[in-house]
Parts: sequence; structure tokens; C-alpha cells
Amino acid sequence: MIEFSGVGQLRSPVVVAAFEGWNDAADASSAAVEHLENVFGARVIGAIDPDDYYDFQVNRPTVSGADGASRKIAWPTTRLSVARPAKSESDLVLVRGLEPNMRWRGFTDELIEAVHALGSDMVITLGALLADSPHTRPVPISGTAGDPATAARLGLEASRYEGPTGIVGVFADACSRAELASVSFWAAVPHYVANPPCPKATLALLRRVEDLLDMEIPLGELPDKAKAWERQVDELAAGDTEVAEYVRSLESREPETALPEASGDAIAREFERYLRRRGE
Repeated sequence: MIEFSGVGQLRSPVVVAAFEGWNDAADASSAAVEHLENVFGARVIGAIDPDDYYDFQVNRPTVSGADGASRKIAWPTTRLSVARPAKSESDLVLVRGLEPNMRWRGFTDELIEAVHALGSDMVITLGALLADSPHTRPVPISGTAGDPATAARLGLEASRYEGPTGIVGVFADACSRAELASVSFWAAVPHYVANPPCPKATLALLRRVEDLLDMEIPLGELPDKAKAWERQVDELAAGDTEVAEYVRSLESREPETALPEASGDAIAREFERYLRRRGE
């Protein structure tokens, strides 16, 4: 059971969770939650005891502190923090950690118990996968809901995925069984540039969270980092004819005007976001 401290009174809290590992291509989804922690000044309120869920020979603890008297060991785990975004009626409960090595059902049971204890009835899970997607196009984000009622209410599709899954999928399933509304957003990261970070994918995930919650998320330097990342990959492709040809083949599979991001609704959302940020 997770022991909490310093929680305070939460306002209609929404849980946003991401886990490093199999679910987190190029660290894009965990970086999104870390960004939320930083820009909203989140404070840690609890952590899962790692002894039951992590193999320390796989995910080793780290030691820090040059001064022998202040040396500390940091154990791999999953932490929960709370953030209070300005101009929002909801607080955020941010869950970030490592995909556990064992006892996944017990792990998700602890998280579900924490969600109930904190008074949240909405969970958003973030993930990232490697895909045949060109870096020159907007990062595709797939969004699904855990149950038909939530899908209809939010204009999403109910998940129909079949195949291997990670802790994100197991946690989303646990939310559905606990009758918690759940939404999952996945970013498609170009597989030929899989090394982290991928700020373009992180930015795309944050924008979907922003739209879903109708919440202003300060982006800081992230848009500039996303543009710099794309320029770097452009330079990589320019110096390698095989990569350049492969990118062109990916681009030719679907015209840019046919992408979801080129729809009228998507353009309107971007324009509204631009006006809102400009006004501030």
C-alpha cells in the first residue's frame, strides 16, 4: 500500500501516467509526464515500495553524493506527485516510473487503490511505440478509451488492440475493471531515429493531453527542441542516401493533405491554441 504525505485538498484530480521501458519508445511518454512535473512544480506525495516489483539486477539502484557523509542510494520505483495547473479546475496526479519486472497485477492493484484514495475518476496513460512514420510529418497520436461510454463521451474509439502488451495496457485494463474512466494516447516514433530523446513526440502527446483536459500546458523550450530535433534528422538523411530514400518512400505512402492533422478540426484547434498563447 502506498503511503501518502502532503497531499492536501485536491480539485477533481486527473491521473496522468507513463512508464519507462517497453511502452516508452525514445522516452517520449515518460518525458511528457516529467515535463508536466517540471512546468507545474509538482510535489512528490508517495512512491511504490520497489522490493515487490523490481529486479534490482535488471534495474539497478544508483548511488550519488561525492561527500561520503551525504551519499544516498536511489531505488528504482514508481512515484506519484501532485500538480496544480493555473487556470484549471482540476489538479493533476502524475505517475512516473519504471515498468515493473514482476507481479504486475499487484502493482496495478496498488495504483488503482491510490487512484481511489486520491479521489480521481479519470486516468490518462501515455505510451510511445516505434513505427514506420517519417520524421518530416506530424507525429501520429492514437487515442483510445477503456470503455464504450468514455469513448462516446470524449469522441474516441474503444481500444481494439490485440497482441503483446506492457504495463500501460495492464494498468488501463485494471482501470476498466475498477470502473474508472481511462484514456490512452500513444505516439508513433520513427523507428530509424529511435534513440532518446524525441521532443517532437513528447510535444505531440502533451498537446493531446492539453486538448482533452482543455488545460493550458506551458511548453517552454519544447517546441524549439522539437524543431531542432527534426533539423538534425534532416541532416542525417541528407548525408545518407539510403535513409533519404526510405524517408521519401514513407512520405509517399500517404499524402500530407490526407493526414488527420490536416483536417479542419485539427487546424482549428491549432489556431485556437496559437491565439490563446499569443494572448497570454
